[in-house]
This record gives sequence, C-alpha cells and structure tokens, in this order.
Amino acid sequence: MERASANASISTPLAQPSDQVLHAWKVNGANVAGKDMVSVWRRKGTVSLPAKLLRPVHQDVARDELKGYVEEDYRASGYAARQQKLDEFYSFLARMHPGDLVVTVSQGRAYFGTVTGDAEYVQSSDGRSNLRRPVKWESVTHPSNDLPLEIASRLNAQGDVVDMTPQVDTLRKLTGQRSALVPATGLNLPDASDDLARRLHVPREWLQECVDLLRDRPQLIFYGPPGTGKTYIAKELARHLAGDSNVKIVQFHPAYSYEDFFEGYRPAQQGAGQIGFELRPGPLRTIVDYANENPDAVYVLIIDEMNRGNLAKIFGELYFLLEYRNEGIDLLYGSVADEQFMLPRNVILIGTMNTADRSIALVDAAMRRRFAFLPLHPSEAPTSGILRSWLQATNRPLAVADLLDTLNALIDDEDFKIGPSYFMRDAVYEERGLDRVWRTAILPLLEEFHYGDRGTNVRSRYGLDALREKVSLDEISDVDNGENAADID
Repeated sequence: MERASANASISTPLAQPSDQVLHAWKVNGANVAGKDMVSVWRRKGTVSLPAKLLRPVHQDVARDELKGYVEEDYRASGYAARQQKLDEFYSFLARMHPGDLVVTVSQGRAYFGTVTGDAEYVQSSDGRSNLRRPVKWESVTHPSNDLPLEIASRLNAQGDVVDMTPQVDTLRKLTGQRSALVPATGLNLPDASDDLARRLHVPREWLQECVDLLRDRPQLIFYGPPGTGKTYIAKELARHLAGDSNVKIVQFHPAYSYEDFFEGYRPAQQGAGQIGFELRPGPLRTIVDYANENPDAVYVLIIDEMNRGNLAKIFGELYFLLEYRNEGIDLLYGSVADEQFMLPRNVILIGTMNTADRSIALVDAAMRRRFAFLPLHPSEAPTSGILRSWLQATNRPLAVADLLDTLNALIDDEDFKIGPSYFMRDAVYEERGLDRVWRTAILPLLEEFHYGDRGTNVRSRYGLDALREKVSLDEISDVDNGENAADID
C-alpha cells in the first residue's frame, strides 16, 4: 500500500495545468574530446553528441533496447558512466523534439538555438559528433557571467545533455522570443484582509506579518501547545493565499519517510500477473509539478505535526533547496542523470509543531535555519485574545475566557498551558458541557504534565470548582445549568 496517499489529504483536486510548453536543453559543446564544437555547430546549423563507441541507432529506439546497446558497447566503462551515457543518448534521441530550445556555452558566451529536425546517427571519424540534430542558431548571445541565477546554475550542471524545461520561459526572454507562460518572478501573495482576521479572531497586523515573512522566505512554522489553533490558522491562511484548490495537507509521524513525502518506488501490477516496482510521486513532488506548470499561481503544502517525523530522513537532499530555491540538485531516485530538481518559489511550505510532544529545540538545526518560526502560546498575543474574541462574536459568556486565563496563570510551563480551541466548540456550551470538557480533556493533559510529581494534586489545584473559588464565575454556573440557552446556538 502506498503510505503517501494514506497520510495526505487535499480539500479539492489541484488545478490542472492549462498550457503545454516546449522543452529546453543544455547541450555541452565547449570541450568535446579537446575540441570546441560550438563554432562548428553554428557554422553547420547542427547540435551533436559524441558517441564514439555506440553502434548505429535510430531515434525511435526503445529505452530498454538502447540500454542493452550501451551496456555492451561501453562495457569497459563503469556502471555510473554507462547510466549517464544511456540517459544522455535517450534524451537526445527520443525526448528532444523539433521546436525545443537548445542552449550552450563557449568561451564565456551563451548561445541559443531551436531544434528544427529529427535526430540521426552519422559515422564520424573522430567520434565527436555521431548523434546529430539540425538547429537554427539565433544571432542573439549573452555573456555567461551575466545570466540569471536559475539559468547559470543549470548550465553549470554536469552532463552533456541537461533538461532545462523549467527555465524555458526565461530562455525565451533572453532570446527575445515571446513566452508561452510568464515566469514567476516573485510570490504574488495577497495582503491579509480584515475578513480573514475576523474569521480567525486574530489581529490583521499579525496575519500581515505572516504574509510578509512568506514573501521573504516561503517557509513558515507555527509552534505551540495543543489547542492554540495552529493547524486551523495554517489552513485558513493557505486558502487565503492560494485558494482551496492549490492547498495540500500532509501529517508527519515517526514512520513517515522520504518515499512517502517526495517520491519512491512502490509495488505495481505488471503484465502477465507479475508484480514490479514503479516510481510514485509523493505530495511534495506532485505539488511542485503543478507549480512548475503554473508559475503565476501559488501552491501551499501544509505539514501538520511536523516535529513528530524524522526531518533529516524525510527531507533528505531537499534541505538544500529550502534555502536555495533557484538552484538544482540530483535526486535520490532521479530517473535520468541529467534531471536536476528545483523547488519553485511559488511553492510555500507551512508547518505546525506541537511543543508539548517534542520541543523545537530538538528539531534538526539545519531545518530551524530554513524556516521562520512564529509562536502560538496561550498567554501571548495573538492566541491570548482568540477565545475572548470568539465568545463575543458568538454571543457567549466572556467569563469562560476569564476561567481559561486563571487556569493558565497556575501553569508554569508555557508548553503545557491550555489553548483556546478546547472551548471553541458548541458542545462546551450545552448543559454540563463545560464540566465534561474539563474532566475529559483539560485535566488529563495536566495530569500528564504533573506525572511523577507526587506533591501536586491535579484535581484540587486545577479542578473547575477550585478555579471558581479564585474568580467570580456566576456566568460559568449559568452556562453549566443551561440558563443561557438563548445565547447558545
């Protein structure tokens, strides 16, 4: 069973990509067996790959068939070199198509062209250009040290053929072509609204700070004890920023892995009743693919209970991309050697951490450096005002907020103070509802807090009757007796 699907949920299907884009490729020609081939390409209107040992092949060759040829023809090479050759040959022969863009670098300048025809195998005496395609080279060139970072980093990637499709629109702009899609130059995030602030019962200024933090670095974590509204605020903020259809939610746990989160091989039914394995995307890979197809849209991945998982195990090499969004990395399960993965800027990560389960001090230091952290503690703004605002908006007795404030004043550990969410349910305001939530939710939490502390009687210290003696709570009694039924919907 694929655990990624079992632990991921989404409110509605992600928006489908609306436009098809051509591919773009870097082809190395600056140093092919000691010769700069770029001047030859531009003079002859071609682009080529060295394949000195490869037997004659057709562009329609199947990958498995080509793999057999490479394994045999390059058997003296190491397995990693053979895998790279296979990936590069197959990309050049089968994945590259007429209309695709080609970019190469020679003597400090970048050159651009458009593929105009099919691939062919040509006998070459020097073995520098056995695989060829016709290309129309543009007159426009650019200094290689003056290219956008996302282009420069891909051009520096190892390999004779590198897929640059995610940068196709930037390449078109460099060559003066009209882009099929406008690339995302930044996060098009709306400001916090008064309506959102009213729905969440927090100040608009605090929500605007969340938005500003995400504009600066699109990774944010809400942390605090249970019941402080971390997940609810994360979901509502995400929907405000990206819309319902572009929000995905996952929940980490101790058994969650890289394969669940990003991608991994899973059992799959093959032909003739056989079982094999195929690479399946996880929630992060899925949302990134949509974001690449729709660079003007914002996508949000919410990671609930983030600190319950082994973050180093789950994120793996993706740590790097959280800090360097415009650079690419090789993937653990990369299907082709020239494919480098980039985390687009229009993907936002919002995490929640329950500090009662595990302190954020125990979270991997590399992870803490890559996220902005905002606390949600019951005795601090904005959390301290949420319950009172909700009670007023729903015409319920404000004395419940006084009760919560009194309770939290008795708790000396910030991570075990009680959040307002426990009291923001209709059932609490039914007959005996407050007493019920106190016995079944509040006191068990505090018993866990004082576990092993024989000097504290939890029920006498934190019981509802004990707190009534500390404050004037006539309205609380009215709630328990159901006498405020007119105020309770």
